[in-house]
Amino acid sequence: DALPIFNVVRDRPDLQMLVERLTSMGADHVIPEEQLRKPDIKELLKSVPKPRLALNGVGGKSATELLRHLDHGGTMVTYGGMAKQPVTVPVSALIFNDVKLRGFWVTQWKKDHARSKEPMNEMIGSLCDLIRQGKLAPPAYAQTPLEEYRTALEESVKPFTSSKQILVM
Repeated sequence: DALPIFNVVRDRPDLQMLVERLTSMGADHVIPEEQLRKPDIKELLKSVPKPRLALNGVGGKSATELLRHLDHGGTMVTYGGMAKQPVTVPVSALIFNDVKLRGFWVTQWKKDHARSKEPMNEMIGSLCDLIRQGKLAPPAYAQTPLEEYRTALEESVKPFTSSKQILVM
């Protein structure tokens, strides 16, 4: 049995499109982060196993809320800080829930494994297998001719932009 996958997202104008995209990629539940602070989320979480792993790419209040819902002994891995706010950890999560916090930076991982090509080859092989199986897909993107780079730049800084900008030569 596969574990349920929860995606916690920031509220945005195109939320329904994001929900549909994440659901099509395998998400069982897509929850706006504001909903994590509401009592009805506890009812949903009673019907599924509590999460043992949280992947945090935002930081700030969002990370704090993720920690509050982790299972005893769970781990939160932080790989980004889109909110530009620190991760605030409730003391109760550390003492009474024994959560663990980890950081991940792919550049450092590559440096740590530079002497042996095997870990990188193994990871790339695993990612390629997931792509071939249709379990991993690239993010939404827009291709823009290089001479229209200003348009791509403008699009890339819009709030809640879900698609990446690729300049085409």
